[in-house]
Formats: sequence, C-alpha cells, structure tokens
Amino acid sequence: MSGLRSPLRLLGALVVVYLGAPLVAFVVRLVSTSQRGFHQPGLWPALSLSLSSATISLALITVVGVPLAFVLARSTSRIAKAVGVLVQIPLALPPLMSGIILVYLVGPYTVLGRLFHRQLTNSRVGVVLAMTFVAAPFLIVAARSVFETIDQGLLDVAATLGHGEVSRFVRVAVPVAGPGIRAGMLLAWLRAFGEYGAVVVLAYNPTSLPVYTYNQFSGAGLPTTLAPTALALGVAGVVVALSRVRPRHRDPDLAVVDQPRAPLRAAGEPLRFDVDRRLGAFHLRLVHDTPVRHLAVLGPSGAGKSALLRSLAGLAGPGVGFWCGERNLGDVPVVERRVGYVAQGFALFPHLTVDQQLLFARGATPALAAYWRGRLGLDGLAAAYPRQLSGGQRQRVALAQALCSSPEVLLLDEPFSALDVPVRHELRRLLRQLQQETGLPTVLVTHDPEEAGLLSDDVLVVSRGTALQSGPSREVFARPASPEVARLVGITNLAPAEVVAPDTIAWGGSLVRADASAFAPGTSVSWSVRPERVTLERASDEPHGDDRDVSRVLATVLDAAFVGVASDYLVAVGPSQELQVRSSDPAPWSVGEACVLVIRARDVSLWAHVGGGSVVPGAQ
Repeated sequence: MSGLRSPLRLLGALVVVYLGAPLVAFVVRLVSTSQRGFHQPGLWPALSLSLSSATISLALITVVGVPLAFVLARSTSRIAKAVGVLVQIPLALPPLMSGIILVYLVGPYTVLGRLFHRQLTNSRVGVVLAMTFVAAPFLIVAARSVFETIDQGLLDVAATLGHGEVSRFVRVAVPVAGPGIRAGMLLAWLRAFGEYGAVVVLAYNPTSLPVYTYNQFSGAGLPTTLAPTALALGVAGVVVALSRVRPRHRDPDLAVVDQPRAPLRAAGEPLRFDVDRRLGAFHLRLVHDTPVRHLAVLGPSGAGKSALLRSLAGLAGPGVGFWCGERNLGDVPVVERRVGYVAQGFALFPHLTVDQQLLFARGATPALAAYWRGRLGLDGLAAAYPRQLSGGQRQRVALAQALCSSPEVLLLDEPFSALDVPVRHELRRLLRQLQQETGLPTVLVTHDPEEAGLLSDDVLVVSRGTALQSGPSREVFARPASPEVARLVGITNLAPAEVVAPDTIAWGGSLVRADASAFAPGTSVSWSVRPERVTLERASDEPHGDDRDVSRVLATVLDAAFVGVASDYLVAVGPSQELQVRSSDPAPWSVGEACVLVIRARDVSLWAHVGGGSVVPGAQ
C-alpha cells in the first residue's frame, strides 16, 4: 500500500496546485491594489439579487425535485425512465442554449408570457426561472442516487407500523437520504448563484452578480472585477462551510414511566391463508387452510418465503386471502392491518434512537415502549442509535418495535440468520417465551429446520413457490413426504435401495428393516433415516434382545468430528454407500474402526422412484 501512496499523493498534489494557484494569485492581487471596485454602482444590488434568487430557486427545486427524485428512484416504468433522462438534459446543454430554450416557453410572445403580461423575462422572476432550469438536475440526480440505496425493508416496516406513503417519505426516506440531499442542495445553490448564460438571455435586467462582473470586465477590464469575484468566493466559502455542519441529534427527553404490567395473555386467533401471485416469471401459490397459531415456513433461498410474508403483510397489494380467526385481513390496507413485521437484516431506521424506534408505530405509547424495552433487555440503550448496537441488540429492537404496534399477527422474515450461534439460541428461546406468554400468532420464515421446529406448531415446507408438505411439526420432521422435503428438514441420509420383502429393503449389500408393504418386491426406492436415530455399537457387543424391527448393519468409520454436544461420524457400508451418524456416546470412535449400525424400522422413510430418478411424493 505504501508503494501506491506516493503516486496517488503526487496526482492529488497536482490537482490542488492547479485549483489553488489561481486563487492564491487572485488574493495577492486583491490585497496589493487599491482599485478593487467595491464602490462601483450596482455591485451590492447585483449581489443581493443573486443571493435571493439562488435561494428562491433552491427552495423551488427542493420542494418539487426531492419528491420527484424519490418517485424516479422507486419506479421502473418507462415514463419514469423517460423523465429521468429529461431532467438530465440541462446538464448537457450549454447554459446559453438553456436560456434560448426557456425563451420559447416563457418569452414575452409565448402563451405563458402573454398570460403574465410579459413579466417572466427581464425580471427577478426570469432570473429565478433561468437558475432553476440549469440547477435543478444537480439536486434531482444526487437525491435520486441516494434514494435508490435506501433499503426497501425500512419503508416496508414503516408501512406495517401504520405510516402512509407521505409519512414514509417525510419520516423515513428524507432523513435517511439526508446527506445526499444536502450535497445536492449545495451543488444546486452554487450552480444557481453562479449562473450566467441562461440568466443573461432570459433576464439581462435586473443584473445578477455574474452578469454584473462580465459587464465590468467588458467595460473597464480586470480592476473592477476584483470586488465581485472576491464576494463570490466569500459567499461560496461560507455556503460550503455551512453545508459541512451536520445537524446534531438531540437525545430524546425520556420521561420516567412506571413499568406497566405485562400485556394480558389473550390467545390469538388461528391463522389461515391462500396466496396466488405472479411475480414476473415466478408463480407463488401457497395455501395453508389448517387453523394454527404458530406456523413456520421452511424452504431454500428463492423458494418464495419472503414473497409470501410480504403478501401476508399487505406489502404486495390487496387480493390475498389471509384470515386471523374469521377476520379476513387480505383486503385491509397495510397501514391498517395491525401486522407486526420484522424484516430480514435488522431493518432499523438509522436516524432514530432505540426509544424513537419503539415509539415510531402509530398508537405506540411511552408506557408500552418502556415495557417492551425492559422485557427484551434493552434498558440502558434508550438513547442509542442502531450503529451503536450489536447484532443481537438490533434484532431485539426490531422485535420490540413490532410488538409496540400492538399487532394481531407477528411476521418474522429470517429474524436470526445474521446472528452468531449463542445469540441466535438466546433470541430463539426469548421468542418462544413471548409466544407462550402473549399467545400472539406468528408466521416465521426460515431455512433452519431447528428454528422451525422450536418456534412452530405447524411447518409448511416450500420450494419454487409451491408447497411440498405441511402439517404438525413433529409429523413433518418424522415423516417427510419426499427426499426433497427430507433434505430441507435437515435429513442428510438419502440413499437408493430395493424392496426385497414387505418389511425389508436391500442397501449397500445389507438388509435394512422398514415398512415396505406399500411396494412390490423389486421396486427401486429412496430411503432415509435421521443421523441421530442411528446407534453405533461395537462388533463385539451382543445384541440386546431379539427385536425383529431392528437392523444391524456392519460398517466402518470414515470420519469423526466432535461438534460440541455430540459427535458426528461418517461411516461406510459396502464398497460405495455412506451414512451419517450423530452420537452422544461419550466413548469416541476412531477412523477406520469397525462398527455396527443399529437402525429401527419405525425411523426409516421410503419413497418410490419413477423414471429418471424423480420421486412420487408421499409414498411411504
């Protein structure tokens, strides 16, 4: 890195010299002469006109341009793309030509010119119009760029907390995009203040400071231009310095609030939904018609889990069947739906403190915020900003924020995926306690089978926008309907076999007991068994009893790894078959050691193969 610094610094120094040398030369001339031009008639009125007109122009650009930039940043329509190109055209035009174009719109003989009695040119109004035309793109382009970087999850969360479109724009988008907007405002004001070409065409009189300076240069030469140039430099320096002053975030005045009692335990209504949506080429078709209070949606990335949750929250628009008890939330606007939505990736508002996050929801009260802050272990962090919090603390704030909206349903999108293992386990247990204490219905989206089993009564396994299996968690995990479901619920042992009898399959040169009564002998099947359901015994051990439903398969240990609470083993059966085993036996097994796999028939799942290796779901 040190080798790169020297040339980089050299290049930077060249730019500084190029920009600074003229300024130094100007200052030397300014202090060494008495003919500066500060007493020339028209100087101060010209400065006043430029200052006031640039400020009025900036106000107009900000009021209209910032909302336009937000719309352009969030829209992908052809009209938005065309408008995005249109607002950048003044950047490509020489300012003089911009003034000529404006004459065709507001000149004295146009419709607008006659309507305003030919007062739109050669007036202060004309100066403002010219400045606005050439300066507006600087703010709009800068604001649009920063609006495009705003996490959509922030706006989604704000909507579920009861804030409409205008409120989300004012209270979320603008503060988050504040630095970019301020930079654009600075560029727009400086561009307007220094505009000459468009102004001189549209409004030669009254005279702005750049026009006045050119007139002095043309009539008397350089001496009388020192004063207006010095004033312009001074104004630019002051404005740039002011723009670098960042507003201080004032800590909220936290009144002492008596800790309220916990919310009354009231069992929430069971949930059902029927979602049928096309998202481009992706078709999301999911139905869960078994009333349940705690549902986990389990599936791989790209399965449609987050799209389902957004649909249930109302963020994808109306028309989704979503029932809480007998109440259909599907056609209720998102801001009125009373759904607590915890977005993926800690979607907290970066400009708000913890307490402000909790009070952001419509209807949230200081007492309710104080309760959830204490219940979720956030006391002492009320005045902290998200950047000052750990990952676990941010996730607690996001959960508390959703609960402060007093929701009827809690929707959680991969809430713990970005956390380290100890924090993840801690927050899972905390959420389970909240489920039991409040009775609040929850829909959890996850790709973690352990998380799904811990936090749900029912599991819906999805892939490619459709349901593969649904039902009580224990049943789905114990009896997956297909090899794909087995993989998604964490079963790593999947292997081909052949049915040899109604109670036996052949695998790896060994016989395994299983309920194969649904298949004819000779049928090719896939079979699986959970790693923790397989027991390892030493070849010298005597079998315990004569259980006909137990298989004893000779194997060799290929690999052994201790994973904290148990040991994971990879064992070989025959020349080409392998099986994973998880054992809590404190006596370790060594690589290369012979062993016996003990497998119970009730722990084996079977599926029939159809041509090409596809699977008939549900065949067991």
